[in-house]
Amino acid sequence: MRIRYGYHIELVCQQELPLVTLLDVHPSRRHDLTRPDEMVATSLVDPSVNLPIEQHLDQFGNICRRLTAPPGGVVLRSEGVVYDTGEPDPVNLSAREVPPSRLPDEALVYLLGSRYCETDKLASQAWSLFGQVAPGWSRVQAIVDFVHNHLTFGYAFARATRTAAEAFDERIGVCRDFAHLAVALCRCMNIPARYCNGYLGDIGVPLNPAPMDFNAWFEVFLGGRWYTFDARHNMPRIGRVVIARGRDATDVAMVNSFGQHTLQRFEVITEEVEDMMPEMSAMSAGRRVAHHVMSP
Repeated sequence: MRIRYGYHIELVCQQELPLVTLLDVHPSRRHDLTRPDEMVATSLVDPSVNLPIEQHLDQFGNICRRLTAPPGGVVLRSEGVVYDTGEPDPVNLSAREVPPSRLPDEALVYLLGSRYCETDKLASQAWSLFGQVAPGWSRVQAIVDFVHNHLTFGYAFARATRTAAEAFDERIGVCRDFAHLAVALCRCMNIPARYCNGYLGDIGVPLNPAPMDFNAWFEVFLGGRWYTFDARHNMPRIGRVVIARGRDATDVAMVNSFGQHTLQRFEVITEEVEDMMPEMSAMSAGRRVAHHVMSP
């Protein structure tokens, strides 16, 4: 199948505003792009002015773009098409945990506590809840089931500063809170877990009338490879397109700004398209508007 994806973001600022974005499809999926996404940045005041953009990879291998918004603001746009197998997230019930002593070096960082995943505050709860569960896939699924049932999802519950421990206590959150809590609990059990952000459309499931947004899920290292889990939806899904991976939301903020600004417009699109369907603008097909918190 092919999936059309894209975004349209407008930021208003009074002075020059340096920005770093993580909005490009992850390098691990770029070989699947049938129409590459290239960010276009223009002045909000004068749309004819294209802004220069630099690109680099961060320490986690995500694609970052650097630019400076002029006084008045900036418009960030991109659209692309990606090929997807149409298969749901893989399930391997026999996948085993890898002891910390045998983990690859690059996985060790995903055992440690981080800004939003305080393993020190949740360790006792984690071992009390999951210490008797069979290690491996069953234990991770038990964690996912617990988080899915423990937290109540609601867009009104969004708070950019909520940590995993706070979500555990408050029992509410959005997709990032579900991911943070599951990641933290996995790490407490010595299972490497990393936070993911990306596109996830309503493919193979009933259409969600809520505004389209980027989604958060997580991956765990079992049996020598990374597997996808989703504590919010708690079911294998079709059509995930990862943008960035990191320790938590700090590492994969869609837009980091170094100055004051106001988010004026935020639109995301991700949907399956028929192979014979004529190409059309991602921002004009099935558009749903979302309000989102950017990382300052």
